Formats: sequence, structure tokens, C-alpha cells
Amino acid sequence: DQRETSACVKHEGNFDGVKVSVVETPGWFSDPTPSDWIKDEILHSVSMCSPGPHVFLLLVPICRSFTEKDLKGLVEIMKPLTERVWRHCMVLFTWGDWINDVPVENYIVREGKELQELLEKCGNRYHVLNPKSSDDPVQLKELFQKMFVMVTQNKGWFTTKHTKRERADSDSTSATKQRMLTEDEWNKREQNLIDKMLE
Repeated sequence: DQRETSACVKHEGNFDGVKVSVVETPGWFSDPTPSDWIKDEILHSVSMCSPGPHVFLLLVPICRSFTEKDLKGLVEIMKPLTERVWRHCMVLFTWGDWINDVPVENYIVREGKELQELLEKCGNRYHVLNPKSSDDPVQLKELFQKMFVMVTQNKGWFTTKHTKRERADSDSTSATKQRMLTEDEWNKREQNLIDKMLE
């Protein structure tokens, strides 16, 4: 579902015993010069995932071409997060039923250099979702397995100086301020999460 949203929306749930938070952000297609508010929303999405997001899923619908304008727009939106963000990115192809039985690798080659460049920036990490199999838990389980591998390789979450400062400001003004966790405590929590993923 390629719904459009004008502001970040956070969803929470549970998958296979692991608590999952997903932040839906405004779309980015076909705009090589995205508005400042979209960039601000992308930065805001990072601060909504304390202590930081583990994975950025970049949704690319197979039912339409991925153009040079799409690539430029996406790269521009991600700039405030620095080049380091790409280590935490994965392309999620939606509308996988459009290519029928054609291997996704063939689709990637046929689609051209722009899509291949995006995948290269993401470390060639991708997954395909088929809406006709939305009730099939296998495709979701495979997606989470790929994300868990990436989290393990990155040894934790993504964050920026901007989001650290924003969280600090938020904590200082909160009426129910919680005790700040030290970096060691966050690292311990992170390792426990990774261990649980690998069980």
C-alpha cells in the first residue's frame, strides 16, 4: 500500500516475540528537490525511535519505473542523515506480483542503472513483498531475518548528533523525565536484543 502521509506516524507491534516500532514517513518519489519540511520529517522520524532506528526500509513499487528523478530525490532527502545512514538501509520492493514469476534479479537488471545505484548504496540489500500473499507469514519472516542480519552487522542502531540533541531537549522538558541511560546500558540492551534475534 503506497499511502501518502504528510507527517511521521509511529506504529508499534510484536513480531515473533520481538517488540517492533515502525515510523511511516512522507513519500519521496519523483521530486529531485524535496521540500525542507520533508527533510525535517525524515530527521524527526529518527528521533521517534529511541535510542535510534535499526533499519531504514526504502519502499520502491515494482509497478512503476524507478527514475533518475526518484534517485536524486531520495539521495537529497537522506543527506541530513549523512552518508553513514546507507549502512542501515534496505530496499523493500512492493507490488511484487507485477513481475509474476520473473526473478527479481532480472527485474533489477532490466530496470537500469538508477535502481542498481540505489541498491549499491544500500549494500545490495533488498526484499520483495507480494500483496497477493499478504497473509503469508513466510515473506515477513524472511524480511525480519534480513533486517536482523543487518542489525548484527551494524552492531546497533543509527543516530546523529541532531537526534541526540533533540532527544536531550525532549528529556529536559518532560514532566515525567526518566533516568538517562548511559552508553554502556544502551549497548547492553542492544546486545540483548541481538542475542534474542539470533535465538
